[in-house]
Amino acid sequence: MGFRAKIGLEVHAQLLTDSKMFCGCSTRFGETANSQCCPVCSGTPGTLPVANRKAIEYVIKTGLALGCQVAERCRFARKNYFYPDMPKNYQISQYEEPLTFGGQIEVEAEDETARIGIRRVHLEEDTGKNFHLPDGTSLVEYNRAGVPLMEIVTEPDFASAEQVRAYLTKLREILRYLGVSSGNMEEGAMRCEPTVNLVDAETGARTEKVEIKNLASIRGVYEAVRYEIRRQLKAVEDGETVRQETRRWSEEKGETQVMRTKESAEDYMYFPDPDLVPMAPSREWVEAIRATLPELPAARRERFVREYELPAYDAEVLTSTKAAAEYFEELVALTGDAKQASNWLMGPVTSELNARSLGIEDCPLPPAAVAELMGLVAEGRITGKIARDVFPRMFESGKSAAEIVAAEGLAVVGGEDELGPILEEAIAANPKAVDDYRAGKEKAKGALVGAVMKATKGQADPATVNRLIEERLRPQG
Repeated sequence: MGFRAKIGLEVHAQLLTDSKMFCGCSTRFGETANSQCCPVCSGTPGTLPVANRKAIEYVIKTGLALGCQVAERCRFARKNYFYPDMPKNYQISQYEEPLTFGGQIEVEAEDETARIGIRRVHLEEDTGKNFHLPDGTSLVEYNRAGVPLMEIVTEPDFASAEQVRAYLTKLREILRYLGVSSGNMEEGAMRCEPTVNLVDAETGARTEKVEIKNLASIRGVYEAVRYEIRRQLKAVEDGETVRQETRRWSEEKGETQVMRTKESAEDYMYFPDPDLVPMAPSREWVEAIRATLPELPAARRERFVREYELPAYDAEVLTSTKAAAEYFEELVALTGDAKQASNWLMGPVTSELNARSLGIEDCPLPPAAVAELMGLVAEGRITGKIARDVFPRMFESGKSAAEIVAAEGLAVVGGEDELGPILEEAIAANPKAVDDYRAGKEKAKGALVGAVMKATKGQADPATVNRLIEERLRPQG
């Protein structure tokens, strides 16, 4: 019917500050309920808020990373609404005067690149959390109320759920690289609210916008947006009206469900907060923050391909977190072998970390320990197979590769004097393989190599074994 999706996103990310947005209360996650509250964040009459400088810097930093302009002057506003989980019953936010605005980010999805406009990145405070009990009563936990919250609002430039998923994955990477938010959606540190409607490409006719609230996983956002697009398309096909409303996503039923009729900005009754002075970030302050921007994931990915000649897939995996990228670069600096460093980090290192549910930042082995093991292989002192057997023991014991190799007698059996008798036994025990190899069947050599490797418990140097076999059994004729 010519309709296409038009999707915008609001992402709320908790900032990694030690204290709340307008008071000195701790922001630690998982503490005793209602233990991190004070008269300011509890809304006691007569108390005055003071803005958190670090939170302001984090939002400016994020805005700059997303190509936004930093406002010469902005201010906080009160957003009046019934908040059962906000003691003062209003939220301090920004609306008409955001701290940063007018950015852009590119995302790749379905073999296409989409440019997504960033309308604004601004500051507000988080709400508390309601717990609805089976007996019909509700409890409120206020520790989260007042935690610094960054809101990143896009233009409605997404055309598919796949683009939305790619954007959220990329945005979370950027926030983690900047060190401004953990992005841990399972802890509520990053939440997303998409708006979805359909536009007729020929006539410009459009359905009303529908907002989906408080989605707490990238997969959940993807599934909810995909469902909502299908729901609205079916409604248009059936001649039904799509109402402007707020909906929730039901994981159990795999559908969006009506919460309430959508409010407009006027319903929130924004007005400037009289207790907070306007902000006017100086050019010097903004440039000092710009100077702290790290190399972002996309740029680092391109450099890894160019500088280290890595496959694009390797570069993408190795730059997925800042910690992994830094571990890799330190390993390359120690070994001088980018591809082997990539293979070890993406293979054995990741395998051992996954088995223990650890991230690379918690790896018990520093890059120097892995570099030592790689060095033993490069020097021919142990085989690659032995190295992969030694590595888990390094994880478990904390011992160095050299200590384990020496203690367990795992060094390569590589001299001709040592291998000669073993090789003669392998030749005598495998006459058919010998005849086949002498007849020109190159693959037959594998049986002889395997026999020697088995006899030496994998400690023979494969290159030496192959050379000796060729010298003794060079095909005749």
